[in-house]
Amino acid sequence: MSVRHTLKARRALTAVAITTGLALAVAGCGGEDDDKPEAASSSSPATDGGKNKEDESSPEAPVQDQVLAEVTGGEGVTLTIRSAVRDAGGFLTVTGKVKNGGSGRWVATEWRGDEKELQRNAASMAGAAVVDKSGKKKYLVLRDTEGRCLCATFTPFKAGEEKTWYAQFPAPPESTTSVDFTIADMPPATIEISGGE
Repeated sequence: MSVRHTLKARRALTAVAITTGLALAVAGCGGEDDDKPEAASSSSPATDGGKNKEDESSPEAPVQDQVLAEVTGGEGVTLTIRSAVRDAGGFLTVTGKVKNGGSGRWVATEWRGDEKELQRNAASMAGAAVVDKSGKKKYLVLRDTEGRCLCATFTPFKAGEEKTWYAQFPAPPESTTSVDFTIADMPPATIEISGGE
């Protein structure tokens, strides 16, 4: 009987120790997070009526729903561009979604581009380009040493299916704030470039 009581006591002590440790860890994390909003709200103007708190708590929601451009091409395919970000490394990364709005299956074979080097990229964004009209220069998708594009590749799209994509380009000069995004037979889409961190 004493062994059974000892095991129960050890289990109870272990449970208490784990619970206490977790509670302290959560309290420690919560304290740091609580300090940040107070510091932000104390520096914000009092005339906003609490609007700043809402803006600060959900800055990413509008970015995800943001649409820089949307174009529709043949076969009911819609290309949506959600971001065009210039990073410190000299690259421009463009992201978005592609939707097959047609009634049948669609394969992005023409989107891989016409260049012989790109033929190994199958159905992908390899044929995309950005055009700096003010600088009169066209930037092609970046590739690795084996000719693979730094871009999304696709499996066939079912009717109504939507997939995300990305494509990375050399960044135009800092003075260029907008470019035209082109791929295959899709109409050109003018997009604004945002600066990276």
